[in-house]
Amino acid sequence: MTTRSFRLKAEATGQAEATGIQTIQEIPVASAFRRKILLWRKIRRLQTISLVAAAGLLVTFTSLVLLPIGVVTLFRARRLYARIARWCSRAVLSMFGVKLKVHQLAPFPASQAVYISNHTSTLDLFILVALGLPNCRFFLSGFLRKMIPLGIISTMMGTFFTVPQDRPDERRRIFQRAERVLRRTGESVYLSPEGGRVTTGGIGHFNKGSFHLATSLRAPIVPMYFRIPPEVDPGLGFDARPGAVQVYVYPAIDTRGWQIADLVANTERVRTFLVRIHEDFSCA
Repeated sequence: MTTRSFRLKAEATGQAEATGIQTIQEIPVASAFRRKILLWRKIRRLQTISLVAAAGLLVTFTSLVLLPIGVVTLFRARRLYARIARWCSRAVLSMFGVKLKVHQLAPFPASQAVYISNHTSTLDLFILVALGLPNCRFFLSGFLRKMIPLGIISTMMGTFFTVPQDRPDERRRIFQRAERVLRRTGESVYLSPEGGRVTTGGIGHFNKGSFHLATSLRAPIVPMYFRIPPEVDPGLGFDARPGAVQVYVYPAIDTRGWQIADLVANTERVRTFLVRIHEDFSCA
């Protein structure tokens, strides 16, 4: 019988002490370490809940401030509402310790533009509003209107609310209305060509809505790339952690020569551009 098997047998029969074999106290050490991990997780969870609650209160407060301002201004001061929302978004990011570092290879266009970017995180909504894109409206999932304070703010900002892809006729009407409004006002607009958040680590499929709109308006497309470190990114959740988010703004893509007949090819061309950017950063 080996020493190890002898020790195991002695421990099992309660004879370890009698044989003079010292047992190794691994289990208590492991249990203590496990308890510390569980305690840390509980503390982290409480911190997250507290931060999300505080952010929710701030968004609610902002919506309550905007309503009387909207009444006084007859709900026609969209740029003012956007500035207030920008302050709110920056405050929310600051609560979570998230800092924005914007790298612009070219200034934002002074005229109408269609802004696009990758879309990987819950943070993206606050990042986009915090950027203060000039004279810009947004497309946003209609589902988010169920969060009443967020719905109030986004509605007052002139947001176009979308529906899922399985309702194509309704989506078409929404985009047609958006085109009429944007053509009349000359305002810019942001859309995520990926639609929902993509957390696979790559660039997702691009919907054609952004590019159809840019082609019809003859408005340049301004591609942006959001680089959110994994240790900061909450993904589909709300557990954002402190750190820096890099926002890269690339030169505008001229669409004046684009035709609707080339919509698929132009969509893929811009997607290829963002894929190349994403791959370059992934290899860095």
